[in-house]
Amino acid sequence: MVLAFPLRESHDLSMGYPQKLLAPDETIKFETKPHWRAVLVPAIVLIATVFGFAFLTTLVVNSFPDWLQWLRWGVLIGAGVILVVWAIGPFLRWLTTDYVFTDRRIIVRSGIITKTGKDMPLAKVNNVSFLVPPMGRLLNYGELNIQSAGENDGLVIKGVPDVEDIQRDVYQYIEADEKRRRGGDTSQLPPNSNA
Repeated sequence: MVLAFPLRESHDLSMGYPQKLLAPDETIKFETKPHWRAVLVPAIVLIATVFGFAFLTTLVVNSFPDWLQWLRWGVLIGAGVILVVWAIGPFLRWLTTDYVFTDRRIIVRSGIITKTGKDMPLAKVNNVSFLVPPMGRLLNYGELNIQSAGENDGLVIKGVPDVEDIQRDVYQYIEADEKRRRGGDTSQLPPNSNA
């Protein structure tokens, strides 16, 4: 059984990409986060750490002499470090990463404390390809590789849900953007795929 989460929201900005960061007349076609499998390991680490902490604390309290009770603090600090590094950190990275596709550009934003971002205008896109690993075939995710006409290295977006559909949509957005820039009819711009 494959779990499916909604990929695109029809102009629903509930994911939070601010409208003020868009150019005039630029509209968001869809936005998504990395695939949910990115939070699977942090969830397992969270559960294992909580149970491990409870077990070790009980073991220290019941089995060790009073002069070794300070080990509880060691167990607590160890559990806290594990939670921050392997559970909370990855979850926050997933939560603060956005992949936004507009009618003019592709935007990638991420970062917990320091925000990083990369934009690629659709006019500069030469090729859009994807790579779906074996586990990605089961869980419906992959890597989107976008090559640009500029001097930069392009854009690689990892953990993209429904990557094949997104690749197809990006090509349609590129064609519509080209018509718009040439002053042609943009009515052929595909609405959101699930609208």
